Amino acid sequence: MATVWTQQGSREEGSSRRNLLGWGLMIILLLSLILVFSVLLFYTFHTCGPRPCESPVCLELVASYLTTGNASALPCTDFFSFVCGNLMSGWTKESRNILQVLKEKNQNRLRKILEASAPWPPDSEEEKTVRFYKACMDTDAIDASGAEPLIQVIEELGGWRISGNWTLPDFNHTLKLLMSQYGSFPFFKAYLRPQPSPPHLPVIQIDQPEFQMPFRPDQKNYPEILRAYLSYLQQLGTLLGGDEKVVLEHASVSISTTSKLLLAAKPLDQRKQEGKLFQETTIAQLQEMAPSIDWLSCLRAMFSPVTLSPSQPIMVHDLEYIRGMSQVIGQTPKSRNDYLQSHMILGLVSMLIPALDSHFQNAQRNLSQKLQELTGQSPITIPRWKKCIEQTGNFFEPTLGAMFVQETFSHGGRDAATQLFSEIQNALSRHLKKLRWIDEGSRREAQTKLSKMKVEMGAPEEVLKPDPAKQDYQDINFGPSFLQTFLSCSRSLRERTMRGFLGPPYSHSWKVSPWEVNAYYSMSDNVAVFPAGLLQPPFFHPGYPSAVNFGAAGSVMAHELMHIFDQYCGGPRGLPSL
Repeated sequence: MATVWTQQGSREEGSSRRNLLGWGLMIILLLSLILVFSVLLFYTFHTCGPRPCESPVCLELVASYLTTGNASALPCTDFFSFVCGNLMSGWTKESRNILQVLKEKNQNRLRKILEASAPWPPDSEEEKTVRFYKACMDTDAIDASGAEPLIQVIEELGGWRISGNWTLPDFNHTLKLLMSQYGSFPFFKAYLRPQPSPPHLPVIQIDQPEFQMPFRPDQKNYPEILRAYLSYLQQLGTLLGGDEKVVLEHASVSISTTSKLLLAAKPLDQRKQEGKLFQETTIAQLQEMAPSIDWLSCLRAMFSPVTLSPSQPIMVHDLEYIRGMSQVIGQTPKSRNDYLQSHMILGLVSMLIPALDSHFQNAQRNLSQKLQELTGQSPITIPRWKKCIEQTGNFFEPTLGAMFVQETFSHGGRDAATQLFSEIQNALSRHLKKLRWIDEGSRREAQTKLSKMKVEMGAPEEVLKPDPAKQDYQDINFGPSFLQTFLSCSRSLRERTMRGFLGPPYSHSWKVSPWEVNAYYSMSDNVAVFPAGLLQPPFFHPGYPSAVNFGAAGSVMAHELMHIFDQYCGGPRGLPSL
C-alpha cells in the first residue's frame, strides 16, 4: 500500500513540476513578446517619422531661431516672448527685424558679386555692370575730376548768373533739356505708365515733383529747416565758383519758389480721398489751364519718338497743383528768368550729388544730419558701397538681378518654391468651397481667379531667360569722369524704359528687384510675385523640413493669395504687402 501511495505522489509531483515549467515558459515567452513589441514600437516611432535635419543650412537655422528667443521669458506663461522676444525688444545689433537682416545679407551678396574678380567678357552686360560699380567706388578718381564735369553740364544748359557766365535763358528750353536729357523734374513729373483700368495701355501721366525740400510751413522747427537748406544751397553755389552775395540771393529765391510750390501741393492720401488722381485731360486743355509751360514741346522731347498732338489724352494727378505751379512760374518777370534758371540748376545739382566729388557729398551729408536733428530722427549713415549698389541696381537691374539669382537661387530652389505655392493654392481652393460668408456668384468668381492666378518666382522671365539678341547697354558710354558715365547710364535707362512701354509687353512688369525682400500680388494682372531675395534662409530653403518652409515662406505666400478677396473686402490692390 505504501508503495502505491509513494508512486502516486511521485506522479503528482512530476505533473506539478511540468505545470510550473509550462507556466514559466509561457511567462518567459510573454515577456519576450512584450520586449520585442516594445523594441518594435521604439524602432517604429524613431524611424517612421521625419529624421532631425542636421545639414549645415538646418543647423544655421536653429542658431538663428535661438537668437530670436528670449530665454528669460517663461514659455508656459508667455510663449510668444520666449520664441520671438528678441525681435520685439528693440533694434539692437543682435536683435533686428528679420526682414532687415535678410535685406542686409542680400546687399552683402550683391557686394561680393560685384567685387569678385570674375573674368567677364569685355563689353558684356556683366562687365559693364561691374565696371560701373567700380567706377562709383573709385572716390579718388571722382575727387580728382572736381567740379569741372558739372560746370560743363551747366554750360550746356546755358549757364547761370551765379557763375557770371550765362545768357538770358529761355525757361521752357532749359526745362525741356532737364526733363529729356537729365531726368530732372523741378516743377512737375512726367512719365509713361499703364492706365489703372483695362486694357491697361500706357498713358502719359503728370504728377507733383519730388521736392528737394519736402517740408511745409506747419512743420515743427520750420524756420531752422529753411536756414539749413539755405546754407546747403549756398555751399553748392560756392563750390561751383559763385559769388557769395549772388549765391545767397538766388538760393533765397529758390527756397521761396519751393515753398510756394509746396503750398500748392497736397499729400497723396488727401488727393486719393478727394479723387484728384487720374484726372483725364488733353495736352491742349492742359496748356489752357497752365500756360507757363510749353506742354507740347516739353512732352514731345520727353517721350520721343512717340508722336504727340494737342489732342493727346493724358492723366494728371492733381490739376489744382498744375494750375498753382503755373501761377508761381508766371509771377516771375521774364527779365528775371535767371532766378528760375538758378532754381532748376540747383535742383539738378542736388540730384547729381551721388556722382559728384566729396565736397558735394559732405554738403549733402551735413544737411541730412541737420535735418535729422531738427526732426528728431535717429542719425543714419549709409556706407559708400551701399549707395553704389543702389545706383548699379537702378541702371543695370536686369543684369544684376540675373547675377544675383545665379548665385543665390538655383533651379531646384525655384521648383521647390513653386511646388510650395501650388500646395497652398490648392488648399485655399478646397477651403474656398466651404466659406459661408461669400455668396455663390462671388465664390465662383474668386475660384476662377484663384485657378487662373499666375506666380513668378525668383526674377522676371526675361531676366531668367534673356534674349541673346537684345543689347540693352550698347548706348552707354564710360566717360573720362564718373558724372559723364552716370548721365550716360541715366539716358540709357530712360530710353530702355520707353522702348519697354512701346514694344510688346511682358506678361507682368515687376515692381520689385530680384534681390529685394518684398513679395506682392498684382490684382490687375492676377499674378503673385516672390523675388529671389525673399526666398532665402531663414524664410526658405529647399533643404529645410517642409514644416519650416510652410511656416515661413508659406505664410507669406498665403498672405498674397488672400488678396484675391480684396475686391470683396475693400483691401489694397496690387500693392507690396511686406
